Amino acid sequence: MTGMDALELTKKGHACVRLTRNGRTLVIDPGGFSEADAALGADVVLVTHEHPDHFDEGRLRTAMEANPAAEIWTLRSVADKIAGAFPGRVHTVGHGDAFEAAGFQIEVHGELHAVIHPDIPRITNVGYVVDGRVFHPGDALTVPERPVETLLLPVHAPWNKFSEVLDYVREVKPRVAYDIHDGLLNGTGIALFERQLGPGGPGTGGTEHVHLAADESVSLTR
Repeated sequence: MTGMDALELTKKGHACVRLTRNGRTLVIDPGGFSEADAALGADVVLVTHEHPDHFDEGRLRTAMEANPAAEIWTLRSVADKIAGAFPGRVHTVGHGDAFEAAGFQIEVHGELHAVIHPDIPRITNVGYVVDGRVFHPGDALTVPERPVETLLLPVHAPWNKFSEVLDYVREVKPRVAYDIHDGLLNGTGIALFERQLGPGGPGTGGTEHVHLAADESVSLTR
């Protein structure tokens, strides 16, 4: 892979990331816990599910109005909320779909949100593999039906616990895992996960664990 093909990953707070390659930008889950400008400048926006920390209608509308060529791919529950404002630019996807958007190759994996509590109905949730390399599972511990080098790891949520997070990393076996879904953690909590998922913990099976601060970027090269 050449330098021109390198993916730049930027953390935009909580569950949102930006991926940039060859001058094109893809944004996943610009929700209410991420930076206000998270979706601005995007050519492609992917949304995993309808919860407000992943889907903020106002931020999506601003991004779509700023770039008339921008398009959204998401599941039906989100598409139904915003498609009417942007005819032909909001696309509905589900598990097993694969498509190209702005030069990115995208696969859809997963169907349901993780269980928060048996009394809370489960909603739909999809994850996205981008360019066969980076997987964002949304609010689920979906194991994609293919190997991935980079896992965006939901470290903290009302629906998970540390043992599940660690076992998920071991099962997916990525080369590196970058934290997402950390918007409810303070510095003490972040340090705990860095320790437990790092050399001081029980072991990730060889996966490198990295915590990125908001607006911090890293180049993903092979």
